[in-house]
Amino acid sequence: MRFGKSAEFFLVYPIGSETSEVIRKHLKEYGYKMTALRDPQRALILAANATVTPESAVFSASGQLLYHGRIDDWYTEFGRSRPAPTTHELSSAVEAAGMGKPVAVATAPAVGCFLPSAP
Repeated sequence: MRFGKSAEFFLVYPIGSETSEVIRKHLKEYGYKMTALRDPQRALILAANATVTPESAVFSASGQLLYHGRIDDWYTEFGRSRPAPTTHELSSAVEAAGMGKPVAVATAPAVGCFLPSAP
């Protein structure tokens, strides 16, 4: 993996009705090879300030939120994409955090489906 042991990545599932079986099926269907976390109490979602999916967050080793927002700028608005992304906010934030440097962009607007309200 590109970041080796300097970073850990997780997919977070905040919808309580998403069972372990549903999550395993989703991971297999899309070929995701990372750890999935169920977050029905929305603790991670709230800590990350996430409001849409997909949205990413980078935390320091001490738990400080360093970045939250889009993965990159591939999607400019819902349903409209570029041929390829021109910025890569998530990987830039992970690289900076891994080197102990400040993250240049702390937030970038994500485009996606709104996460449902807490039950």
